[in-house]
Amino acid sequence: MAESSGKPSVLFVCVHNAGRSQMAAAWLTHLAGGRVEVRSAGSNPGSAVNPAAVEAMAEVGIDISAETPKVLTVDAVKESDVCVTMGCGDTCPVFPGKRYLDWKLEDPAGQGVAAVRPIRDEIKTLVEGLIAEIAPEAAA
Repeated sequence: MAESSGKPSVLFVCVHNAGRSQMAAAWLTHLAGGRVEVRSAGSNPGSAVNPAAVEAMAEVGIDISAETPKVLTVDAVKESDVCVTMGCGDTCPVFPGKRYLDWKLEDPAGQGVAAVRPIRDEIKTLVEGLIAEIAPEAAA
């Protein structure tokens, strides 16, 4: 297990791993300051990260342009303490003892940056709440 670091680990999952889960992983990495291990994956990964998501995150000073969609593996779920799904239904493997959260977020696929901004901001709020729960010393 990934517990060797002693840090809580979070896996963000959406279908294409191109928008919501990439933004969530970037927010958690940015806001938790190294207190949390962060992964993201997709049940059916896209070919590239959504350009509108890249642009929306760049507006808040976070660069996700080098990220690539990754396929969801059983190991990724096993190695995570918290698995956050974002509209991928039941394609996420379930293991006993893991914590599962489902964040109902609009899919930014095919939308322009103006439509992605509110999704980005909603994800930030959810991530801040998650940090307060799993790594409270990070909340300042």
